[in-house]
Amino acid sequence: MIRRVVTRTGGSLKVTGRPRSANGASSFHLIWEVPTGEELVEASVSVVVPVLPAVHRLYFWALQASFSDGAGAHLGIQWGADPPRRLRHVNWGGYAANGAELSGGVSSLPSSFSNANTRDYDWSPDRPCRLRICRVASGWAGWVDDTLVRCLDAPGDTLRNPMVWSEVFADCDDPGVSVRWTDLEVVTRSGRRVPVDSVVTRYQHRHEGGCDNTSSWRHGNAFVQTTNAVRSTPPGARLRLD
Repeated sequence: MIRRVVTRTGGSLKVTGRPRSANGASSFHLIWEVPTGEELVEASVSVVVPVLPAVHRLYFWALQASFSDGAGAHLGIQWGADPPRRLRHVNWGGYAANGAELSGGVSSLPSSFSNANTRDYDWSPDRPCRLRICRVASGWAGWVDDTLVRCLDAPGDTLRNPMVWSEVFADCDDPGVSVRWTDLEVVTRSGRRVPVDSVVTRYQHRHEGGCDNTSSWRHGNAFVQTTNAVRSTPPGARLRLD
């Protein structure tokens, strides 16, 4: 049994039950520290989920970037988006600066529930998937491995504020699930490929509906995020690869 702990401010840690956020998820982020003074045109990262979740709730692990006009989009793999028909998907979608959902081209991948952003994709546990966001003639392309998910309609030819995150719709005390992020990289307008070796942690606060037992840390050459664990790294901490 997980014991509820009282903090110095008198609030109880949220470590059991469903997240109370507006969308029903608990989210936590790793903000990339990227070169300053250089425009970016591409961001990519490898993601691996060593062990599949034990519950059929939605888990979303994504690379996110903003564009020069204020729009933003996220590209990632999902578990549990359409149970019981299908559990594994890839999602590439986003929102304009005014909050409207971004339009985009038609994906060559099918969708078990006819969602323009969420497409069927048989990613495998314990095998890395390469996520890549880049500008092409028809818009902002989202790639998983060598598969083009589709292109999104967003103006501008540069991106900024890359990050990765976990968005988990499971109960806070459901069995823990980890994700590993490796080989973070951005490409500048000049074509320079720059490895990203440091990130800053951010957690959704319990007052915003987040779980207090999510945690992020560095392990070897990877940044790791996990659910249902003691939070070993505080918010705002800088994690750096050796």
